[in-house]
Amino acid sequence: MGTNSLQLSGDALSAVMRKAQTLALDYWASIDQRPSYPQTSGVETEALFARPWGEEGLGDAVLDDFAEIVQHSRPGNARFFGYVLGSGEPIGAIGDLLASALNQNVTAWRSAPAAVTIEHTVVHWLAEAVGCPGLHGSLCGGGSAGNLIALTMAREAKAPANEDGAKPCVIYASQEVHMSIPKAVALIGIGRSNLRLIPTDGAHRMRLDALEAAIAADRRAGRLPAVVVATAGTVAIGAIDPLAEIAALAHSEGLWMHVDGAFGGLAALAVPERFRGLNQADSISLDAHKWLYQPVDCGCVLYRDQTDARRAFSHSGDYVRTFTQDPIESFAFFDETVELSRRFRALKLWMSLQYHGRRAFQDAIRRDLDHAERLAAKIVETPELELLNTPVLSAVCFRHRHAQNDVLLQRLIKRGRVYLSNATIDGRFALRACFVNHRTSQDDVAVIVSEVLAAARDVGDASTS
Repeated sequence: MGTNSLQLSGDALSAVMRKAQTLALDYWASIDQRPSYPQTSGVETEALFARPWGEEGLGDAVLDDFAEIVQHSRPGNARFFGYVLGSGEPIGAIGDLLASALNQNVTAWRSAPAAVTIEHTVVHWLAEAVGCPGLHGSLCGGGSAGNLIALTMAREAKAPANEDGAKPCVIYASQEVHMSIPKAVALIGIGRSNLRLIPTDGAHRMRLDALEAAIAADRRAGRLPAVVVATAGTVAIGAIDPLAEIAALAHSEGLWMHVDGAFGGLAALAVPERFRGLNQADSISLDAHKWLYQPVDCGCVLYRDQTDARRAFSHSGDYVRTFTQDPIESFAFFDETVELSRRFRALKLWMSLQYHGRRAFQDAIRRDLDHAERLAAKIVETPELELLNTPVLSAVCFRHRHAQNDVLLQRLIKRGRVYLSNATIDGRFALRACFVNHRTSQDDVAVIVSEVLAAARDVGDASTS
């Protein structure tokens, strides 16, 4: 019998940990000096990282690759304004390391007593933070997973399918809805042809009159209206649907109301007045790896009634049977969600939220909202630029009046000082800056306009040369 080379000595493990710690600390110290996007290519990354798995191990020399990995990765620095992606708060990252060290499989209380209790606790913190105390839930990979879990529950509550297959029913959402909703509607067997995309108003919010008319038309046609999906933070501009009015209509019509709050929902911690009616939802998806700045992945799905979750997901084998009726010790996440194997996602939240305290996160969210308002004001003051939305949350869409904006965006990213994404607003290509970044300062915001103007000049110079 040979030696067990997977079992490291204490000295060897300490050496690896010290080296990894230094790499992480050096990265965090250098993050704001790094280009906002790496200058790389598919050919280059393949040449660096696509390699055979060797017969012999490299030992701690494997960590030497980290420098190249960093050079070919997009840093979450203070000038990253693309998409809706949080900035990777370091205490959360340390929590992730410790969670991996513990290696708990958070299936049920008996498998991971501390981890299950901590997950319940942070879920209750999140529910209370968005004005929905008493809701139940679990952590998941992100908003897309949360939406899928919630719509599965909604389907089983309104048009049960688990035993005999999916039945025809109709789901309603705004035309600005996130792409995960049509995907979920397909995956749960309802079919995208039964998803009604409701027109929006001038502020890109779902029109209540159009929703009411669509429900009535489907009832007249003999169809079953089942679910309405409201959005608390559309992906392009952060619009918030009229949640209270949609909730009243949904409940009067007997529909399940789900709120996709992956972008905006956690901003209710700082500006609750913008989310009136959120507490009337039957289910809500949230992303702590957006506006609580946690490392990916850290999504959450909340729901009003655990019975709905168990109706959708509880189907167990004898091998997971528990032998206690204690309400705490008999709990199993696999009775309320799609996963069996589940990592200890809650530890980073548990540590990060307590390390910094509630006020620190409220203040950080308010700073992001202020950054968006400052950028919008600066755009209005700049004759070459046109503002395309008034920020409701932290997304700002705009365009250069005289440049080809898609070419401008490519040049802006290549310059490497700021990173913006793009959107289509009322049929027009837009530059999009989104603030969900605890590292961003007012000085970083000020750079956006100057860099866009510089990129436009670069594009103009290239076209005339």
